[in-house]
Amino acid sequence: GCAVVVREASMKALIFANGEPNNGPMVQRALSQARDDASYIVIAADGGARIAGYFGLKIDQLVGDMDSLTADEVAAFTRDGVHVHRFPPEKNQTDLELALYQAREDGCEWIRIVGGLGGRFDQMMANVYLMALPELADCDLEMVAGKQSLRILHPGLHSISGAPDDTISLIPLKGDVTGIVTDGLQYALHDETLSFGPARGVSNVMQAATASVSLASGLLLLV
Repeated sequence: GCAVVVREASMKALIFANGEPNNGPMVQRALSQARDDASYIVIAADGGARIAGYFGLKIDQLVGDMDSLTADEVAAFTRDGVHVHRFPPEKNQTDLELALYQAREDGCEWIRIVGGLGGRFDQMMANVYLMALPELADCDLEMVAGKQSLRILHPGLHSISGAPDDTISLIPLKGDVTGIVTDGLQYALHDETLSFGPARGVSNVMQAATASVSLASGLLLLV
């Protein structure tokens, strides 16, 4: 399976976005990790409620403008005890963005987003960029889909857990990323810069079950 960064976290949240289920090993791993915490919560971003239903999960909170659900569906969730946070359609935040803020308000530091990839490309890009919100910088946050996991790496040292031959891509966001040092990857970086644009950081390979990436400045998308 693909690699993930492992950090200690407290309360856990599964957030289901309005996209495709993209079931697979990384999604199942996230669901299993959440279930390890008896207090984990399930938050659906509007139509993400159907994605949660696909996986047979009961929703604790429903967030959004409800333009992707029918009135009957919303009423049924309300009858089932789901806490519905309804927002007007004329809002500046996407439903997933609101769901992420809700998870933070609820004290969640471990968050996995399911259903955020697939469908409209603009929404997929926006969903990925949401992970770089400053309010989420101290979270153990990933977006999972199929065999893939996506994470934002901020300056500092990051430990990666996976398996030999897992594919790792490091993609600069928000401009150039400097001072990158990797350990345990086939194509090593030694205090180097990955520039925004060129695809130099794509398709590296883990040499063992663990690796590490550190960076001095900028933001990296780890896939």
